[in-house]
Amino acid sequence: MADQNIIRILTENGLRVTPQRTAILEAIMNLHTHPTADDIVKHLRLTYPNIPYGTVYKILDRFIKTGIVQKVKTDGDLLRYDAVKVRHHHLYSSVNDSIEDYYDEELDNILSDYFEKKKIPGFLVEDFKLQIIGKRENSPENNSPLNTKINNQ
Repeated sequence: MADQNIIRILTENGLRVTPQRTAILEAIMNLHTHPTADDIVKHLRLTYPNIPYGTVYKILDRFIKTGIVQKVKTDGDLLRYDAVKVRHHHLYSSVNDSIEDYYDEELDNILSDYFEKKKIPGFLVEDFKLQIIGKRENSPENNSPLNTKINNQ
């Protein structure tokens, strides 16, 4: 049985609740790694060994169009998916292409004030997301994935 939160998200966005949709959204929300489509398929194939890539891509496209998930592009043009709706930024590892959520209300306020004061000619800023590129200090071989959410308060 699918998580009630996932069922609510699908129905509120006008989508039928299907086993494939619930499994894919559940995977995105539970992996916490901003998974790629390949990551999602590998995760799903543990339970649904025959799920086709085409089905996953079609559902991901529908999720993007309805705003359930957002695309996150990395420097290496690796496309990842993010279901977190709360304003946040990303810490992108230059070592292993992993992405970590970064929450900082003070930074949000600084950026918001900046764009309020300094208008970009002919452009209306609707939102902003910062991608901060770097690597963890003192991390063994600097190749452990960044899987934790950071809340800088």
